[in-house]
Amino acid sequence: MQKNIVFMGTPSYATTILKELLKSFNILALYTQEDKAVGRKQILTPSHTKAFLMQNFPSIPIFTPKNLKDESITRQIDSLKPDFIIVAAYGKILPKSILNLAPCINLHASLLPKYRGASPIQSAILNAEEKSGVCTMLMDEGLDTGAILQSQECDIKNKNSEEVFELLANLAANLCVDTLLNFHKLIPLPQDENQATFCKKIKKEDGLIEFNNAREIYQKFLAFFTWPGIFLENGLKILDLEFLDDKKHSMIGEILKLEKESFLLACQIGTLRIKKLQASGKKPIDARSYLNGKRLKNGDCLR
Repeated sequence: MQKNIVFMGTPSYATTILKELLKSFNILALYTQEDKAVGRKQILTPSHTKAFLMQNFPSIPIFTPKNLKDESITRQIDSLKPDFIIVAAYGKILPKSILNLAPCINLHASLLPKYRGASPIQSAILNAEEKSGVCTMLMDEGLDTGAILQSQECDIKNKNSEEVFELLANLAANLCVDTLLNFHKLIPLPQDENQATFCKKIKKEDGLIEFNNAREIYQKFLAFFTWPGIFLENGLKILDLEFLDDKKHSMIGEILKLEKESFLLACQIGTLRIKKLQASGKKPIDARSYLNGKRLKNGDCLR
């Protein structure tokens, strides 16, 4: 008998999971974040999951409630009679009234109990983790504290956040299907609270860097690849770079060597190859062309 699913999710990560569920299950409805004003023109734009469903499955109802604590939302979901409620990067906390309606399963993009919270992928990359993964978790009233149903590990070394999001979304999609098909055989495993770590929501100012530690800058570059990127106090964005070594330098920000389209840069600890830059209000250009435009040479400081 086909299982009936209420799906809750917002970004492309959730869409990847939703696409896979649509192949095997009956999706009763989508709950997602409200349309948001995007860009300079502040154009009202639907979430990734909403846009996907409207284009490909227009008959599936879509709801964008402001507050899940509203009793009418609980009654609405209850009237759908879901077998499961699947949550993937929805962006809202489910109240107990909804948690009690059906088994609520969250697809969390970390190997819980590590990296509970809003930015598990970016946080794992920032900390130079070589391994990460996804979990299916029975939701409770806590923040990512529920019992683990299944998990799958993968290698994330030297991958940027965009690559890791795609990798984990595909893992989560397949894992979710497997969890649903085998739900009654699975034994939920409580999380070890002693191993729990937490991560905060990423802010734009987190992308601000100084040339102190090359390895840390490289991890920030990977973690914030999609947004907010990395940039200097003057607004200069570093769009592409490579980590070279952990060598100590006396002059921070010194241009060490000019290359055809790039240059080597000294940090207090470590060396970077800077490949592409974008000055505030300008188009992206290769790093060597930027230096030429600023008339900077070996021994000068990047500015």
